Amino acid sequence: MLNPKIQDALNDQVRHELNSEYVYLAVSAYCYSINLPGFAHWFQMQSSEERVHAMKLYNFILDRGGQVKLQALDAPAYEFGTPLQIAQKALEHETKVTAYINKLYELALHENDYPTQVLLQWFINEQVEEEKNATLLIDQLTMVGDNRAALLMMDVELAKRTGTA
Repeated sequence: MLNPKIQDALNDQVRHELNSEYVYLAVSAYCYSINLPGFAHWFQMQSSEERVHAMKLYNFILDRGGQVKLQALDAPAYEFGTPLQIAQKALEHETKVTAYINKLYELALHENDYPTQVLLQWFINEQVEEEKNATLLIDQLTMVGDNRAALLMMDVELAKRTGTA
């Protein structure tokens, strides 16, 4: 049986992951609106990945005999600025998610919940990748600067992203 404190924290994390899905879907729509379909695709794939993360937690709660309690999602913004600003906001967002995961892991340690600790190891590793990807995007956009041709080349490259977590 799942510890009630852990169950509540996992349900909160499901909400955070679904909020991430929603945010990245909004970013994708924005990128389409500014004629960057490759960026839009990349963020749409990111959105799908966040849903996979939410479902991993959702199924874990159910597998442990817990109750999934879906919560209201926050409405995302619909304007995100320049591609560089978008990438910076993505890194900020992923840093917050990392903090949520770390806090959840600390709770699992405190509660001696070993199965949850094992699950969260996957999420910890995933957050390293998420932050790395956002940082790479920032670094590349910084190199691109005001070069529109380089931005369009980057857009074409981002359109090649496949798969989810």
